[in-house]
Amino acid sequence: MPDPLQPARRDPQWPHGAHAVDPELEALVREIIGRIADKWTMLVIEALAEQGCLRFTQLAAQVGNVSQKMLTKTVRQMEADGLLTRTVYPVVPPKVEYRLTEMGMSLGEAFCGVWLWAERHRETIEASRRQYQAAAEAAARQAC
Repeated sequence: MPDPLQPARRDPQWPHGAHAVDPELEALVREIIGRIADKWTMLVIEALAEQGCLRFTQLAAQVGNVSQKMLTKTVRQMEADGLLTRTVYPVVPPKVEYRLTEMGMSLGEAFCGVWLWAERHRETIEASRRQYQAAAEAAARQAC
């Protein structure tokens, strides 16, 4: 089994391998990764994947420790990207519900791979962090 802390070799099966990359597709992928890699988007996806449909206050409670402004910004961007739907009911007081679209669900499923990866490599990651911290502390002591 290869050492997980050694540099990896380039895999020719990586998404585009040795082929030229479509610059427009690459720009889109980078933009989407930047958007979904933020903490709040992933937590909203997780909450809606688990609960199905939530009102704004319920979603805020599930996500936890998010400002109303940030949650509003996050769900608006997710709606614009087609990751969730926002349904407004014509009642007083206003009732708004959020649910993931098929595309949002598929993104959540893809994120499960990251979760499983982290679970599988948890001990190695923690050992690497301890090793790095010990080396940094040793270097700091030598510098004094």
